[in-house]
Amino acid sequence: METRLNEADQYLLDAIRGGDAGAWTQLVQRYQGRLLAFARSRVPQSADAEDLVQDAFINFIKGLDAFRGQASLETYLFTILRRKIIDTYRSAAAKKVGLIQDMVAGGSNGEEEKVGDPFGRFCADAPSPSTYARNEEAHQAQADALAGAITDHVNQLKQSLKFRDLKIIELIFYCKLANKDIAALLDLTENNIALIKHRCVKLLRDKIMRQNDGSEAELSEQLDQTVAALWEQQRLSCPKRSTIGQYTLGSLEDDWADYVDFHLNRLGCHFCRANLNDLDDQREASEQNVLQQRILESSVGFLCK
Repeated sequence: METRLNEADQYLLDAIRGGDAGAWTQLVQRYQGRLLAFARSRVPQSADAEDLVQDAFINFIKGLDAFRGQASLETYLFTILRRKIIDTYRSAAAKKVGLIQDMVAGGSNGEEEKVGDPFGRFCADAPSPSTYARNEEAHQAQADALAGAITDHVNQLKQSLKFRDLKIIELIFYCKLANKDIAALLDLTENNIALIKHRCVKLLRDKIMRQNDGSEAELSEQLDQTVAALWEQQRLSCPKRSTIGQYTLGSLEDDWADYVDFHLNRLGCHFCRANLNDLDDQREASEQNVLQQRILESSVGFLCK
């Protein structure tokens, strides 16, 4: 999926910042369906889901000046909505990124989620505004470096069709499952899981070590937690919406179809399932519109004149 603003989103965002009401309407129309599908999967009442989506859009427009394009518009809106759901219900179910976490041990313990800053450890308390500014720049550089390293690794796995490894690291970092639970789910040994995790962490560590001011021991100790937080915030391995659309049409190659099916239906990523539900709703609405047009065209001649 897109992890940064694409050209179309940037154009839309610039227009909205310029006060273009039509652009704002276009953004709401583009994303409201998938956000509503996500909210309806997390809260019991449809009216509550609609209120949460409305609040998410309001929060987005009110905080527009603070948005630096660190994520795609879709990811940013999903993040706002998910935090509002958590703030409203404070439930363990609202915190989970995938259905699979409902079926294994070692998931959320029901405590209130702390939406933390995964890079806060790199920046010490600062006594002056200039130091704060430098820390913020360092924070963003490290976030970008790690997100880029993860994205590169995920893309390499996809391009080489190593979907087994991708499934494993999704379950480790995206769903935060224990090695033993992943081994049981995928019918592998814990040693298999540990080896793939070790390779992934080493690759990421090597890529960002040059940009980290801390010691290697400090980075090694905290990298797992940092990667997990960033992976969830930016949904770095989620399939593109267009790929999910191809999956629904049965036009993906077998390896890709198997992976997307795993991500949607076994891992059960709530964000991607929201896209799937929205695509299904749009297709159904389109089919209904076609039927409606056929009825109108075939019946208009029988209207009383």
